[in-house]
Amino acid sequence: MVCTACPHKPEEPTPLNITIPYGFPTRLNIPDDNPMTVEGVALGERLFHDPHLCGYTGNHPDSLMSCASCHDKTHNYDLGNDNPRLVNGRAVGRTGKPTRHNAMPLMNLVFNHEGYFWNGSICPSNANANRRSIEDIVLMAITADDELCSTEERTLAALRADSRYPEMFKKAFGSDDITMECVQKAIAQYVRSLVSGNSKFDRYLQGKEQLTPQELHGYILFTTEEGADCFHCHGSEGSPLFTTNLFYNNGLDNVFSDPSDRFSVTGHAADHGAYRAPSLRNIAVSAPYMHDGRFNTLDEVLAFYNSGLQPSPYVSPLMHHINDGGVLLSPSEIADLKAFLNKLTDDEFLK
Repeated sequence: MVCTACPHKPEEPTPLNITIPYGFPTRLNIPDDNPMTVEGVALGERLFHDPHLCGYTGNHPDSLMSCASCHDKTHNYDLGNDNPRLVNGRAVGRTGKPTRHNAMPLMNLVFNHEGYFWNGSICPSNANANRRSIEDIVLMAITADDELCSTEERTLAALRADSRYPEMFKKAFGSDDITMECVQKAIAQYVRSLVSGNSKFDRYLQGKEQLTPQELHGYILFTTEEGADCFHCHGSEGSPLFTTNLFYNNGLDNVFSDPSDRFSVTGHAADHGAYRAPSLRNIAVSAPYMHDGRFNTLDEVLAFYNSGLQPSPYVSPLMHHINDGGVLLSPSEIADLKAFLNKLTDDEFLK
C-alpha cells in the first residue's frame, strides 16, 4: 500500500486521451473510477497477453491461457479460423469446455453504450445487473469454467510471482499491491484503448484516397435497400462504427434452441433469436462469423444474406428481403459488395 507517512506524494499516472477517429462519436464509455492512463494501459496490455493470468506458472500448454489466446490482434482481437482453441465455431476454455457463444472482436468498445456480448447480458445502463462493465467481464473470464477457469486467489498468486509486476502496478495505481480490482481495471483500460478507424474507406471519407469503381459500387449496394440493404443494422458514414450495437433476429434460423439469445436477457418475445449486430470493421479478418461461428468465410456470410434467410415470426422488420429468401444480388454485385467490405480493414490497427 502507499505509505501515508512519506512526505512525498506518489507519482501520479499519466492521463491518456483517446484519439477519436474522424467522424466517430465523441461520447466515450469510460467509468469515473477507472480513468485511462498510459501506465494503466501498458499494465493491461501485459496482463491481457500473460498466459499466467489463468493462475498457473508452469509451461505445459494446457495449463496456460490468456485473454489473447482467444482474442488475437491479427484477427481483430477475435479467434480466427487458424486458432487451435476454435472448435465447432466456438472457443474452448483452458479445460476444454466450449464457450456459450463465438468470441466477439474487442475493438471500439469504448464507443459502445449498449452492453456487451452477443446478447447484451452485461450492460452499463442496467443498474439491476450484477455485471455491467468491461471490468466485470475481466473477472468473469478469469473465473468462468469455460474460459480461464481460475480463482481470484490462484491468479493473484501467479501474478505476484512475477517480479515485473509490483513496479507496474505502482506506476498505474499508486501501490505495488497486486489486487484483482487493479487487474480488472488495467485490462479494461487496455481494451478501451483498442480503437480502429483508419481503413481505406475512412481515408476516402476524408478525401485522402479514392475507392475503385468496384468498391464504390459495393458501397452503394451496402447503403441502399434495393441493393444489399446492410446499412440499417451496420450503418454507413452516418454510423462510422459500422454497427448500431443493437440486437436483431436476422433470419439465421426459424427454430430457436439457444437459451442465451437476447430473449433470455429481456424476456420480450420479439427478441427470440436476436443477437447483436457486430461491427463490420476489419470484418475480412474476423472469422468465424455469427454468434455460433457457423460461417468460416465472408463468402459464406454473403451467400446467406443473398439467398439463405429463414423466415420466422420473430425476424426483424429491418430484414426487408426475408420473403424472397435474401437480397438476390448477382455474382458481380456480390463481388462488388465484398470488395467494399474488404476496404474496412485497418491494417495499422491489426499490425
